[in-house]
Amino acid sequence: MSILQNIVPPKGVVRTLCLSNLAKTAGHGILMSVSLLFFTRTVGIPAERVGLAMTIGAAVGMAASIPAGRLADLAGPRNTTVGFLLLLGVFVCGYGFVDGFPGLVVVTSLALMAESSTDAARGALIAGLIPQQERVRAWSYMRAVSNLGVSLGAAAGAVALFFDNRTGYVGLLIAGGAMFVVSGLAYLTVPQVASAPKEQSGSKWIVLRDVPYAFVALLNSVLVMNVAILTVALPVWLTDRTTAPTWVYSLIIILNTIMVVLFQVRAGKGSDDVPGGARTLRKSGVLLAVCCVLFALAADRPVWLAVLILLAGAIVHVVGEMFYSAGSWSLAFGLAPDHAQGQYQGMFGMSTQLGTVVTPALATALIAGLGAAGWLVFSALLLAAGLVAPAVASWAAGTRRTPPSSVEESVA
Repeated sequence: MSILQNIVPPKGVVRTLCLSNLAKTAGHGILMSVSLLFFTRTVGIPAERVGLAMTIGAAVGMAASIPAGRLADLAGPRNTTVGFLLLLGVFVCGYGFVDGFPGLVVVTSLALMAESSTDAARGALIAGLIPQQERVRAWSYMRAVSNLGVSLGAAAGAVALFFDNRTGYVGLLIAGGAMFVVSGLAYLTVPQVASAPKEQSGSKWIVLRDVPYAFVALLNSVLVMNVAILTVALPVWLTDRTTAPTWVYSLIIILNTIMVVLFQVRAGKGSDDVPGGARTLRKSGVLLAVCCVLFALAADRPVWLAVLILLAGAIVHVVGEMFYSAGSWSLAFGLAPDHAQGQYQGMFGMSTQLGTVVTPALATALIAGLGAAGWLVFSALLLAAGLVAPAVASWAAGTRRTPPSSVEESVA
């Protein structure tokens, strides 16, 4: 029964949030599986230009995060979230009608702007719906469901890949857009969250003046590198520098998905407050550093040994990844004032996007250029970020208007 309790979301608001996230991530799974091939094979846009369009769109999305969060604070996060998700669905449908590079840049920029705006507004909504001590657990359920959603979307995308024609690709892209619309409409069933009261004095953009929170966000940008380590660096390393068969990477992804679905909620225990979240990030940094060393050790080993080392590294990675998720959620929400959750979640989301955008290029350069030493560079970065997380979190918590009691002692 305890396993089911860690998989099946409880009835009520959390289950609705998870169902919405299931639809949203299924849409992402469809996009991940078909968009690149559609743009390159069917539309005829060179792969490097597709990458450039994605980079431009990511920059636009990052720029929109904090203003979108501010809008959610002022207008109310529920309807703002719904609106951004509906826009996202429309823009994703627009992918199916792209006929060249300029159109791709426009549609990608609009879609990624709506995506980042959705994440900021949704963060404020969840902060308003879920009590502080229950937010990490709620996000854990949502993340477990998200892995299932991406898998379902990717499976649907395989249909278009099988037929490999414009009709199939366009149909799936429109279906992906529809999933985002469904995700947005689901939020209409949760209670409204009141807009934040306006402050009478001081800066309205308080997150831009919050230096300690900016440092927490910077640590997040480093620790979120664990995602691209798995999706970009590892497959390149496995195929180019190890004797392991390429199918091992598929096994690693399946293992990662299963472990997140089964254990993400359990991994979040003890991360309900800022001190607990900081300790969890410290554990995450250590484990992610260890997994990088293990991946480096897999080079030039006999096949059986390379496979064992890679699988061991993958297990250590997914545990560190789950700890990272829980700890980052705790600090993102716990250090943000209630009246400005939107703009604070926008800042934190922007730091996640920054790490996600930078890491693929960094991983390619380090792993291709330095080999095993590149993994050690990643290991050092992740270890340093994890080890300093408690001190930075203590500093940030101490600058809040009502700092938690005995933060220094609790984090140590």
